[in-house]
Amino acid sequence: MSNAIVPGSLSAISQQTGASLAESFLLASTILLLDCSGSMETSDAPGSITRKKAAQDALIRLQKDNAGKLALVCFAQYAVFSPTGLPVECGGSTNMAGALKYVQPADDTGTRFILVSDGSPNSEQETLKIATEFKTPIQTVYIGPELDYEGGRAFLEKLAKATGGKAVKSDAPGLLGDPVEKLLLSKG
Repeated sequence: MSNAIVPGSLSAISQQTGASLAESFLLASTILLLDCSGSMETSDAPGSITRKKAAQDALIRLQKDNAGKLALVCFAQYAVFSPTGLPVECGGSTNMAGALKYVQPADDTGTRFILVSDGSPNSEQETLKIATEFKTPIQTVYIGPELDYEGGRAFLEKLAKATGGKAVKSDAPGLLGDPVEKLLLSKG
């Protein structure tokens, strides 16, 4: 599926309308930052699939249902824009600070930010410092294991609160569809 283009993704919209990819990006209302670090390869999502596969399946549906409205940025060691709408490999660690720096130029432009992760960042202090520079609230979705009360889940709640955003969690590891849909429909 590496050369595939998800229906509703920015690449698909660009091809359908003849607009440039940059023009399609400017029309997106939400940047979804997806953690693609090594822990997303854990096979604890429903059906014993990886968190990454569960997230990818949900992304395909979300983009179809919200055609042209979601810009996907994947992050791990580094961040990368994925106009095809599919998660891409980008290292192994969880460099959330780098991901926020990557999308920071889109801050205060009317674009929403939803950060989806299953764990803690490489540097909580640096991530919070950059996050609090944002004028736009950062919404967070925790898609890791239910028993992680002190780690990634708590940090994502702290990050959302520090920026005036909302923090939600999935019903099971890797499931991002319903929580992201709720954030897309919310006013904040």
